[in-house]
Amino acid sequence: MPRSLVGGDLAGPEMAQPYMKKDDDDEEVEYSPFFGIEKGAVLQEARAFHDPQLDVRRCSQVITKLLYLLNQGETFTKVEATEVFFAVTKLFQSSDAGLRRLVYLMIKELSPSSDEVIIVTSSLMKDMNSKTDMYRANAIRVLCRIIDGTLLTQIERYLKQAIVDKNPVVASAALVSGILLSQANPEIVKRWSNEVQEAVQSRAPLVQFHGLALLHQIRQNDRLAVSKLVSSLTRGSVRSPLAQCLLIRYTSQVMRESSMNTQTGDRPFFDFLESSLRHKSEMVILEAARKITEMDVTSRELAPAITVLQLFLSSSKPVLRFAAVRTLNKVAMTRPLAVTNCNVDLESLMSDTNRSIATLAITTLLKTGNESSVDRLMKQITNFMSDIADEFKIVVVEAIRSLCLKFPLKYRSMLNFLSNSLREEGGFEYKKAIVDSIITLISEIPDAKEIGLLHLCEFIEDCEFTYLSSQILHFLGNEGPRTSDPSRYIRYIYNRVILENATVRASAVSTLAKFGALVDTLKPRIFVLLRRCLFDTEDEVRDRATLFLQTLGGEVSIGNNEKDAKGFLFGSLDVPLANLEASLRTYEPSEEPFDISLVSREVRSLPLQEKKAPGKKAPAAAAAPAPVAAVDAYQKMLSSIPEFTGFGRLFKSSEPVELTEAETEYAVNVVKHIYDSYVVLQYNCTNTIEEQLSLFVLMPQMLRSFQKFVQSPWQDCLIILLGKFLLLLKSQSVYLLLGNF
Repeated sequence: MPRSLVGGDLAGPEMAQPYMKKDDDDEEVEYSPFFGIEKGAVLQEARAFHDPQLDVRRCSQVITKLLYLLNQGETFTKVEATEVFFAVTKLFQSSDAGLRRLVYLMIKELSPSSDEVIIVTSSLMKDMNSKTDMYRANAIRVLCRIIDGTLLTQIERYLKQAIVDKNPVVASAALVSGILLSQANPEIVKRWSNEVQEAVQSRAPLVQFHGLALLHQIRQNDRLAVSKLVSSLTRGSVRSPLAQCLLIRYTSQVMRESSMNTQTGDRPFFDFLESSLRHKSEMVILEAARKITEMDVTSRELAPAITVLQLFLSSSKPVLRFAAVRTLNKVAMTRPLAVTNCNVDLESLMSDTNRSIATLAITTLLKTGNESSVDRLMKQITNFMSDIADEFKIVVVEAIRSLCLKFPLKYRSMLNFLSNSLREEGGFEYKKAIVDSIITLISEIPDAKEIGLLHLCEFIEDCEFTYLSSQILHFLGNEGPRTSDPSRYIRYIYNRVILENATVRASAVSTLAKFGALVDTLKPRIFVLLRRCLFDTEDEVRDRATLFLQTLGGEVSIGNNEKDAKGFLFGSLDVPLANLEASLRTYEPSEEPFDISLVSREVRSLPLQEKKAPGKKAPAAAAAPAPVAAVDAYQKMLSSIPEFTGFGRLFKSSEPVELTEAETEYAVNVVKHIYDSYVVLQYNCTNTIEEQLSLFVLMPQMLRSFQKFVQSPWQDCLIILLGKFLLLLKSQSVYLLLGNF
């Protein structure tokens, strides 16, 4: 929201207070003054702009509401925006300064079109030449926001004069407008270089800051010109702290793009950065220190920057402490030894009232601490974790993981800390970060495997997140059988089959099968548990249990030995799924089992016609699209029906899709015929009991198959049903027409 919206001088007394408090049952409830406003009601209130006698207070309130709606993302139609714009332009007749500032804001937010800009241009140009400096500055900002290149040439002379105006507010407004205009009209703004250079030498801090920003933007595509600009200004002509910070950024950019002559010691730019560390302004010192730490410098060159940052760690201003510790945190990622001298000051910040500062201090200590200080840090962090939000906890957990990888002998204390954190309250992202950290430590530190797996097993006993339970079970199935005592994990896994939801139960069944496949001594016990899973209420759990029992029990042969069976069940699938699906579709059930080794491993974009094993016959209905001859036959058949004669050429016909089971007394399949503007569903109904007549009624399966066609946006499509009730002697077809879509 613009800053002017909350000022008491711009709105009425009701708008001066941003919130109203109400005492209800000893609880304070805050209400926004804009609560419940509607766009339609505010547009009706905007009619007050047309009153002959303007009520300044009421008009200010209405504009404030309109600005609030716009800043909340409310969209105005073209007609509504035009009406509001023309109504707002009538408020130029008021001389009230507060209302005029709101009018400027409203015009900028509405962004009128080129046709509407002409209406307000004359009023804005009049204000741009006003004797009131505030009018001049705001008018310049609004004009440069809404005009195009053709109108810019008409006011260019006024903008040049405004850049060198004695009033810093006017000059700053013109310079900011130049920065905005340079993106769309760079050639016009380049002609203002002399005036902008004069603004850079201004005594007004804000004018010098904006002038330097605009001058750099004019020259940004000329590397030599930027280098000359930086070289001339680093000699001490910049007095504004804001401009000094900007100059430090430009200097570091020039240093990155050009090689420094370190052999001869000629480093004027780096000397400028070092001298900025002794500036009287704190923001300049921080900016210089930050840029030096980001550069590839020696330890001796980095030391002055670290020293000033260490001094800011004990500052009474939270913003300085935060900026210093954040910079040191970044340095600790690449050069932890350089930050070691600050550890005493960082430890004092662990109890800082600002949780962001405390979190950064802890993570920095974790990166710079030595092996002897790990246990002491863990104790301090334990008391700290309960007072911070999840996003800060995640940062601490990631830092602990990095520290443990750095000092692997301290894995016990860190795993205990992570395990205790799992038992505390926290959201999914926080718990996932802890689980990922434990898994990483188990994978990278062999000695931590068994204690880490036990911590994970204890966590899934009371885990509320299905994803994390499945992830841990999968990891447990890969690592658990290779431990010294795999049987200790079976209880935790089977508890998931008894207590958890279907997804976790299915993951637990797969994990049990991995233990049975990899640990021969556990296989009989695993078989007992898997047989109990055959009575599960979820078909996925039952199917997995059946597959694992038959495969591991030897009832189904996969390959030549047990190694092949384990690789089939738990190895990665090296067959493209499209090829496997095509092979399964072409496989005809017979005494010879399906052989996955015959599936092609070559990835193709088109459906594959796999080679059939000897003795196999291709099915009558293949998965390939209907041949051209079949489409022509369908075209001839459908064109003979009077209702379908005007549909044009048949584009495509699908393969028959069975809607009934094979053992029913009547068999029904559907074929979809696609035209340019119509879909015809052909239901082929066949009587399977020749000695008996069957009365066929429109089936629910048929209704479901075309239900999606009659939903939005085709709710008004035409449905023609021919033959609702058919007396089936042998076979008959029913056609459903879905048209005009």
